Amino acid sequence: MAWFVLLFVVLATVFPFYWMVRTSFTPASDLIGDANRLWPSDPTLVNFRRVLGLTSVEEAVAAGGTGASIDFLRYTMNSFVFAGSVALVQTLSCAAAAYAFARLHFRGREAIFAVILAGLMIPGIFTLLPNFALMRELGWLNTMLALVAPSLLVSPFAIFFLRQFFLSLPRDVEEAAMLDGVGALGRFWRIALPMSRGPLATMILITFVGMWKEYLWPLVAGNAEGTRVLTVGLGVFQQQSPNTRPDWTGLMAGSTLSVIPVLLILIFLGRQLVQSLNFSGGK
Repeated sequence: MAWFVLLFVVLATVFPFYWMVRTSFTPASDLIGDANRLWPSDPTLVNFRRVLGLTSVEEAVAAGGTGASIDFLRYTMNSFVFAGSVALVQTLSCAAAAYAFARLHFRGREAIFAVILAGLMIPGIFTLLPNFALMRELGWLNTMLALVAPSLLVSPFAIFFLRQFFLSLPRDVEEAAMLDGVGALGRFWRIALPMSRGPLATMILITFVGMWKEYLWPLVAGNAEGTRVLTVGLGVFQQQSPNTRPDWTGLMAGSTLSVIPVLLILIFLGRQLVQSLNFSGGK
């Protein structure tokens, strides 16, 4: 019985993604007629070609589109810069903070950690307007710096997650390093980080995926053509469709393309992620 329940949950989770891919291969003229089919009767790549701007406006309109396209390469590179820089810098800075909370003793440590954890209860929408006002005053709007600045250094969840791991690390090696005169920064950089590859990779992957699918803040702070990320580009593509006849096949083709980079990362790093869920402090 448990296997049937598990199979049902997996199918319910995967089916929306499958339907997105299936719709992206469906000609716009067959979208209604093939609504009850698990696979389009006449699959085509024209939706991908017109979204990528590989067709003329006349061909795109004839295929059921509006002639709109997505600068997929530029938006993908912007998304990689945005998500990758936040994931790397935020994970490293949060790891340093987490190590300090786990190993160093200083006045107010528990109180400061409690304040950081309280940040988990603050919805992101509450900080949207203050962050926007700050970026505007600094003159950073529509720059990549404005996109990454609010999330670059601190994440309450990342600090909590990594602190719990650092608490589980054996102290023997660090104590030996202390006897050799290695300071706190040296112990963190030369001992704690190399022993934390699994959790760090997990945190980088989680942060990267979260930033990759972020929409609201990049829309507010970086909607210019040069800083537009892929999620915002898909939103602009959707807005170019008439309200009476949305370009569903084109939008699904663009969404499928946007998932591919993250899917490849998950395929190559998924094993590391699964293994790190059961990480131990040392061997």
